[in-house]
Amino acid sequence: MTDDSSRAAHLQLAQPEDDHDVAAWEAAAAGVLRKSRRLTDDDPDSLVWQKLGRPTLDGITVTPLGTPADLEGLTTSGRPTRAGAWDIRAYLSDPDAKVANEAALVDLDGGVTSLWLQADADTDLGTVLAGVLLDLAPVVLDAPTAPLQAARALLAHLASTDVEPHPGTNLGVDPIGAVHRGLRNEEGWQDDLVAVARLAQEIGVLGVVVDATAAHDLGASDAQELGYAVAVGAAYLRVLTDAGLSVTEAARLIEFRLAATDEQFPTIAKLRAARRLWARVLELSGTDPESAQAAMRLHAVTSRPMLSKYDPYVNMLRGTVAAFAAGAGGADAVTVLPFDSANGRPEAFGRRIARNVNHLLIDESHVAAVADPAGGAYAVERLTDDLAVAGWAELGEIETSGFDTFRGRVAAVVERREAEIARRKRPITGVSEFPDLAEALPERAPDAANDRVRRYGASFEELRDAPPGERVFLATLGPVAQHTARATFASNLLAAGGVGVDVAGATSGPDDLVSAYGAQRVVCLAGSDSAYETWGAAAAAALREAGAQHVIIAGKPVEYADDSVAMGVDALDFLHRTREKLA
Repeated sequence: MTDDSSRAAHLQLAQPEDDHDVAAWEAAAAGVLRKSRRLTDDDPDSLVWQKLGRPTLDGITVTPLGTPADLEGLTTSGRPTRAGAWDIRAYLSDPDAKVANEAALVDLDGGVTSLWLQADADTDLGTVLAGVLLDLAPVVLDAPTAPLQAARALLAHLASTDVEPHPGTNLGVDPIGAVHRGLRNEEGWQDDLVAVARLAQEIGVLGVVVDATAAHDLGASDAQELGYAVAVGAAYLRVLTDAGLSVTEAARLIEFRLAATDEQFPTIAKLRAARRLWARVLELSGTDPESAQAAMRLHAVTSRPMLSKYDPYVNMLRGTVAAFAAGAGGADAVTVLPFDSANGRPEAFGRRIARNVNHLLIDESHVAAVADPAGGAYAVERLTDDLAVAGWAELGEIETSGFDTFRGRVAAVVERREAEIARRKRPITGVSEFPDLAEALPERAPDAANDRVRRYGASFEELRDAPPGERVFLATLGPVAQHTARATFASNLLAAGGVGVDVAGATSGPDDLVSAYGAQRVVCLAGSDSAYETWGAAAAAALREAGAQHVIIAGKPVEYADDSVAMGVDALDFLHRTREKLA
């Protein structure tokens, strides 16, 4: 074999027999779903699209397979432009200036490249930033209650150190975001915006942040977060141009902040769609969106609502997926919130893991080696377009009717999300799924940031916070092999509501159950369908005779049980009913 033919053989990775059409994929996927009983033998193979497609809260389906047909009639634009590694940005919020300074220096020494600093009128920026090389490490202020005072304090510190700040430094004014977080009233926000923007212009740094996590933290969907971000950005452009700046000058001062969640593909698409939407706003404003001065600067921060207080170590996985999506989506800066953020103010270990997630993605996984790694993927391009269209529609709603109706639309999304979480269609590992009642939570100092966010698992966490004094007797029918599936399901679901169980173990009849019974008021039968048919009624009767007051069956409802629990049940409703019986 010649060198050329050998090279050609190696390059031909797919053989003709490996070339399949969509119908072949449908048949293969349908075969798997039939084995898991998600499809019947009578269902058409084409039903796999519905079964495997995942609808978002915006009504957009994340397709299980991208095809060229997804891009018919689409024109993609606004692709990420970041070249190389993203800016690793650490979040500092400790009110003790010396503690915050220690954390900042440790983070910077550990490879962080910029600081996102929570501040107020009393923050001692000189102490917080002592030893920080401000010409190398940008500082992004977040002072919603005192944006002008904090900006002046940073400028005073810069003057005292005779250092020219890094051009990525941002004085961070975001008055509309502060209003939505309930941290300021609506009066006078335009004055603060203009004043801080002028200070930023004078020293050649950024001055404005459009923090769309203010909407995300309220419970907004991806499209609503996009619409909010662009609406706020457009509002800031209007105010700044009315104050005498050109559109390009105003756009150059702005940085956007969006949330990255553990829903990988929607996050990638959301960040790509954001660039497309902002480019369209600039184009309509008469500015070249491709110019370096006006290009969108995008900071992604891992979602605070997606974090869990219980089993917080799972947050490491959530943060890693979210950070990957942020990097792949083209974020210029990425903040990974420490895994223990939901428990209070993070400590050193959590901060180290958070910054190392970025290093692993950049230096070992090489996610940053390609500017737009998801570009050209049919499913991602389709999702990007769908989100851009939905985000633009949300912008239109806000422009027409203001932010008051926006909150109403967000509330509707929150209600839908809560319903899906209650039925565990949106499972939360360690909270609504696979909880550990014996875990010891890390103790952390209170963090006011958590008071402004309702975590997605809050309804379950509230039950875990106040566990009932009594346990449920898990009346397992038959040998372990026969009852383990339903027993595991029932015990996990009860644990999600803070309810512990006492398990009977292997049994052969009602007498065994009564022997293991410990006078619990609530019992839950768990066994196979055949066991229920054979001696389920007798088991329930025997346990009632022994003192049980409320009988649950794991499975379909039956006449001899007071309640039932199965897949698809409203878990929160069931847990509240059960806890009432235990009270």
